[in-house]
Amino acid sequence: QVQLVESGGGLVQPGGSLRLSCAASGRIFSISDMGWYRQAPQRELVATITRAGSTNYADSVKGRFTISRDNAAKTVYLQMNSLKSEDTADYYCNAEINGRIYWGKGTLVTVSS
Repeated sequence: QVQLVESGGGLVQPGGSLRLSCAASGRIFSISDMGWYRQAPQRELVATITRAGSTNYADSVKGRFTISRDNAAKTVYLQMNSLKSEDTADYYCNAEINGRIYWGKGTLVTVSS
């Protein structure tokens, strides 16, 4: 059973930083694109990264968030800096694994003083 498990969410003050991780596990032969989405209340793209390392970001996070991945560890990361209250949301990991799209269950990020 393939699954994605996120970690690293929590409460942070405005201007602070958090690093999210998402690890894939199970019977995995290939992982293509990986990404992060957030929902509050609509689900929106945050960032994606190809297996080769090409990245794409939502305009709202450019210059503040950095997506990266470790292919050997089957893990994708999201470094979030200069956090704002409007970044508060449930963050979900997404990946194409063995030709299918999988989602994690999410991790909550709350930006508040």
